[in-house]
This record gives sequence, C-alpha cells and structure tokens, in this order.
Amino acid sequence: MTVWSGVAGKRVVITGATNGIGLAAAIELAGRGAALTLVARSQQRAAEAVRQIEAVSKAGSVDVALADLASQSSVRQLAAELLARYATIQVLINNAGAIYATRQMTADNIERTWAVNHLAPFLLTTLLLDRLRASAPGRIVTTSSDAHKGAVIPFDDLDAARSWGGVGFTRYGQTKLANILFTAELARHLEGTGVTANCFHPGLVRTGFNRNNGVLMRVAMAISSPFARSPQKGAQTLVWLVDSEEAGAFNGGYFADLRQLTPSEAAQQVQTAQRLWQVSEQQTRTPAVGRG
Repeated sequence: MTVWSGVAGKRVVITGATNGIGLAAAIELAGRGAALTLVARSQQRAAEAVRQIEAVSKAGSVDVALADLASQSSVRQLAAELLARYATIQVLINNAGAIYATRQMTADNIERTWAVNHLAPFLLTTLLLDRLRASAPGRIVTTSSDAHKGAVIPFDDLDAARSWGGVGFTRYGQTKLANILFTAELARHLEGTGVTANCFHPGLVRTGFNRNNGVLMRVAMAISSPFARSPQKGAQTLVWLVDSEEAGAFNGGYFADLRQLTPSEAAQQVQTAQRLWQVSEQQTRTPAVGRG
C-alpha cells in the first residue's frame, strides 16, 4: 500500500461540482488544502460554486475548466486542457451524472444518459491515466448508485432503442452498473501503479438532481425529499475515499457510508467488465490502455 498524506497540496479534478454532493465534497476538500479544478458546463454556475468554496476555505484559488460531458470532442478538449495546465494530477473524481425523462441522442449518436454517466468518465479517465500514473500515488473515484441493483448491461441495445423504460430510471440504473464494472476493470489496469480506483453510493440526497426533467421527475424528487440526506452527508464517503490514508488499502471497491459493500451479482462479473471496457473503447475510439 502506497502511503497517502491526504489531499493537501494535491491537484484534484472533479466533475459535477457546481451543486449537490459534488459541491459539498469540493468545499470539504478545499478546506483540507486540495488544489481544486472544477469541471463545469456553465461558466455562471462554476463561478457561483467557486464563490461558495472560497467563502469557506483559505486554500487559495479554485480553477475551472468548461466542458459538455455529453460531447466526446468536448471531453477530449477538456483532457488536453488539463494535461497542458497541470504537470501532475493526483486525484480524478468522476461525479457528474444525469437522468433524462425521454430518450435522447447526442451529436456522437450515443444515447445521452450513457454518454454522460458512463462514456464521459471512461474517456476522461483513460485520457488522463498516464498523467495520473506519473503523479502517483493517486486516486480515481467515481460516483455510482444502488440504482445499479437489478440492472444489466444491454450489449445488444446500447442505445436503449428497445430497453428504455421507467421514465429513464431503467437506463440510469444501467449506467450506474457500468460505473461499477468500469471501476473494477480500471482497478485491474492500475494494479501496482500506486493509483487506485473505487466507486461509491452516496445515498438518496437532497440536491437539484433530476428537478429540471419534467413534472413527473420533479414530483418524484419532492416526495422523496423528506427521506433524503444532506449533500454534506452524501459527500462523506467521497471525501473519505479521496483523502483518508485508510481508503488507500482498497482498489476496485464499491462503498457506502465509509464501508465497502458487495454490489449486485451483475456488477461482479469480470468478463462483463472486460467486455464493457472493449465496447467503451470502440464507442469512444480510444486505444487500449495497457496494464501497469
């Protein structure tokens, strides 16, 4: 196990940090001395997030990089910008995620939920992987969900033309399963490098997630809100995975509430994880990433 001294002074790149658990985690990590880079789609929302972070943290300025994670060309531009800016990147947090009430296709002809929730973190991570390895010790953390339970990867219907259902909830669960399988296979690629990859379930959290997605989605979130936890509580496991020395003992794990859990049977299939990796390379036109 590589000794980890926490995030103080380390470059931490985080997607989906302009609200919710991403913003809560960014505030906490900045308070612990991390050198933060927020990846955001909107300059306005990014500026507000930076204001909130800097209002409670003395860690210094917070960087911003803009990208549309539904666009592979935008993700590639983001990675190029990050590599040009930073000689070292020790932490990558793939936190951005979305759910859509209707099936939509991106400019890359990829179903949008799959593009944002799975292919974007896959592509960004693989493009930054050499820099992360060179900056070791390092950590990669991806936000998944217990919504993966009951899901399977529809390899014969990756664009959900036939399997779309549940006002987008079925598709969302598939992408959260993909996050776990991606993490497991990534961890195998990272063995012996000093960089670890883990994912986590934040729990049901009171955030703006899913509120701009039609009346039915807003009603569902309003009904569940009294039972939901705060963004700070939802971000607790994320911060622990990134900052604690203890979490460095894990690679390829699925966590919730500061402990490792066993995901669904479908999430434990090594051959499925390997197949998903290969398919993801094809969908993003990314060359294979070697081990070690």
